[in-house]
Amino acid sequence: MRGYGRNREKGYRRWPALVLLCTAEFVVIGALAVVAIALPSIGEDLGFSRSGLQWVISAYVLAFGGFLLPAGRAADLWGRRRVFTCGLALFSVASLACGISGSAALLVAARAAQGLGAALVTPSALSILTGAYSEGEGRSRAVGFWTAAQAGGGASGWILGGFLAQGPGWEWVFFAAVPVGILGVLLAPLLPESTDPSASPKLDAAGATTVTAALALLVYGCTRAEEAGPAAPSTLGSLGLSAALFAAFVSIEARAKHPLVPLGIFRSRVLVGSGLVALAFQATTNAPLLLCILYLQEVVGLPPAEAGFTFVPFNLAVVAGSFVGSRLTGGIGARISASSGLFAIAGGVSLLARLAPEGGFLGVLLPGFTLMGLGVGLSAVASTTAGTSALGGEKRGLASGLLNASAEVGYVLGLALLVPLSAARTDSVAVSIVQPSDAALVEGFRLAFCAGAALAVLGALVALVLMRAKASGAGKPRAEDLQSP
Repeated sequence: MRGYGRNREKGYRRWPALVLLCTAEFVVIGALAVVAIALPSIGEDLGFSRSGLQWVISAYVLAFGGFLLPAGRAADLWGRRRVFTCGLALFSVASLACGISGSAALLVAARAAQGLGAALVTPSALSILTGAYSEGEGRSRAVGFWTAAQAGGGASGWILGGFLAQGPGWEWVFFAAVPVGILGVLLAPLLPESTDPSASPKLDAAGATTVTAALALLVYGCTRAEEAGPAAPSTLGSLGLSAALFAAFVSIEARAKHPLVPLGIFRSRVLVGSGLVALAFQATTNAPLLLCILYLQEVVGLPPAEAGFTFVPFNLAVVAGSFVGSRLTGGIGARISASSGLFAIAGGVSLLARLAPEGGFLGVLLPGFTLMGLGVGLSAVASTTAGTSALGGEKRGLASGLLNASAEVGYVLGLALLVPLSAARTDSVAVSIVQPSDAALVEGFRLAFCAGAALAVLGALVALVLMRAKASGAGKPRAEDLQSP
């Protein structure tokens, strides 16, 4: 009974930390979505060109995705609570700078700083959370809360951004995050501190610089593919240089005494599979959701705030899927949970292909959003739980950095592939004088939805193949693979 009492006391102490970590993640993920609906107001006030306005989003994604991997390793080396606190402080200051920006250039720079702060927060927070709960159902449940916070922040941003932009003004989509960030910094001492005792006291600067530049150029190349076209010199040059830097990174890590990423970790099929699942569910949900926003505003004619409310079923389904996923992952395993989630996403996105110019919320969007949300919750919990367990406790920061970097790359890859595909189909259909403009738009959306469903099925098959664990300890790299050469 005394042991039971100690476990209960420890559980009570973990709840404040869980709430703080999930709240911080809700805010940093929401910072990406909350701005989207406010973009027209921002562009009008600060004089952005139509092509330049996308950098309000892209600057954040570039910094967030590009710095996740070194940020996760820095958390392992210098302390997860310390890096979390620094990241949240930077995020709060940058949010204030975004709100008071008087020019387009200043806003883009502040958004990049905001993304860097988010990159420091996410892997360190996830490392603290998974370290506080032992492997099994307890960790799966905690990751379920984490996933629900991520999904809630991302999806509710459409609603909050619409109300703030129409009410006090677009500046408040940034100001609203400041008090939450300050409170988080003040409460950070509640969190436990931990490091990777086997890590070198120095960060692999060459590896960190190379992989960060490679990821940033990959993200930039994807955004340029959407804006300038896949065959544009800026697109091909960025993607080619990104590939060269990734090759250089592998060479550096193979020879480094204390590598940022020991290459042996990629022997873990579970870790690789979890990263690909994270990439897949982000790529196959965010682009369709963005196209649905365009459909609701440009075809159906809903105002921003009202359009945002149509995503409430998706929000609720993600939360429900997260809690169901935490139980399923602890019961039947991450492999089946992840693949089931991606199959559900495929089904939901396929339903969206039935959209018509005259509308279809109850018959199309409602069931489609519900299936997609459930699928996101299932696959996100499964991939996060399996991926952060694949390397063992001492490398959680590295594992969470890899997983989140995969997710951010999936976010922009989905936009870069599906949005131009939709636009090309729309242009092709619009040349026919028989087709009205709304019908041409919807035809483009439908093709993108079909492609997204196919990618989700491919991701589910990858999960079934790579996330198989045949025996205890299977799927983890050998001890010597985690050591420096």
